[in-house]
Amino acid sequence: MADSIHIVCPHCDGINRLPASRLATDGKCGKCHKPLFDGHPVELTASNFRRHIDRSDIPVVVDFWASWCGPCKMMAPVFTQAAEQLQPNFRLAKVNTEEQETIAVGERIQSIPTLVIFKQGREVARQAGAMDLASLTQWIRQFQ
Repeated sequence: MADSIHIVCPHCDGINRLPASRLATDGKCGKCHKPLFDGHPVELTASNFRRHIDRSDIPVVVDFWASWCGPCKMMAPVFTQAAEQLQPNFRLAKVNTEEQETIAVGERIQSIPTLVIFKQGREVARQAGAMDLASLTQWIRQFQ
């Protein structure tokens, strides 16, 4: 990791630059003063998706899901647990494919749930289907 990194605030979408050494300890947004990491996935929409994907210096793991999807509902608490374990080294995020259809089409989502890992704006991995916590965290950690 570089000496300083950019983190997008999950609350106000402000871009924060902080020393990499302070990532785990001083994670407060300079704009809204809320924590940069709160152990929950951030909801992404058409208005903030590219900002989080392109401007974050840590990998962003996106769960593409829908409310009618049984496996998506089963995986939701697992994904939140993964956020608690993996932040601040990863940003976990969710995209509701029903509400954010343009993102789903743009990212070529063909089945749900689909997990996509982005690093510096580029897709580096994709996995379709629900996973348990151990499998999910193991899969994500290989892309740090």
